[in-house]
Amino acid sequence: MKTPIHVKDHAVSGESFRLEYDERFHMYITSPKPSREALPSYYASEDYISHTDGKRSLFEKIYQVVKGITLSRKHKLLTSYLPAKGSLLDIGAGTGDFLEYVSKKGWDVSGVEPSEKARNLATQKNIQLTEALPEEKTTYDAITMWHVLEHVYDLNEQLIWLKNNLSREGVLFIAVPNFESYDASLYKTDWAAYDVPRHLYHFSRKAIQLLFEEQDMKVIDVHPMKFDAFYVSLLSEKYRSGKMNFLKAFLSGWRSNQKATKTGAYSSLIYVIKHKA
Repeated sequence: MKTPIHVKDHAVSGESFRLEYDERFHMYITSPKPSREALPSYYASEDYISHTDGKRSLFEKIYQVVKGITLSRKHKLLTSYLPAKGSLLDIGAGTGDFLEYVSKKGWDVSGVEPSEKARNLATQKNIQLTEALPEEKTTYDAITMWHVLEHVYDLNEQLIWLKNNLSREGVLFIAVPNFESYDASLYKTDWAAYDVPRHLYHFSRKAIQLLFEEQDMKVIDVHPMKFDAFYVSLLSEKYRSGKMNFLKAFLSGWRSNQKATKTGAYSSLIYVIKHKA
């Protein structure tokens, strides 16, 4: 049994949390888990970048440029598995950029985003988001969760919902950090992608495979998110030393990606998932 990892919330509260190892699924779970009522307070920061379109600092400007590049890559990935345009649900849609992009490509889009601030920004782009998942069963040709599964409050409940609401021939795209990456081993408890307690779950490739197998679904492909190694390393440098060392972060991100070319253990991975035949 692995000993718990003690990690600090560097971004908002300064509180300490434990990562408890789940041997069955080879993953970690954040403990203590904040109540549903308390959890939103841990997102209450102007620096929570996925809920803003901010360009106040060099870091935010770089983030927005990279976000623009990744939008086209996500769309290309989407159409490589689903060439015919159909219905798409983006869960944890943030400020709606991905939905805005694919809607202009002809997709019938809808999205879910708990943050009122982010939903309001999406509305300015003519993207209407709901606060919660629809209660009635609605099937989608594609469901996307870009760095969202690690945030959901009830993991099993979410997995069941995904199974029931993905069309029989539909495709699910799940992007999550990978605690087995080189940058995770380098920065250890300062690894920014632990991001406790906003990240309630911490996945490995094996974990994603096993979790979806329980839902009679299968991972058909895995793709790297190479930009994430640089972004996470930059934040990790800040957590470790108090300042963003761009050169050290770049070298750490580059090294992480280089090592992952042999191991497949990239900082973040996109899993392409379908129902079993």
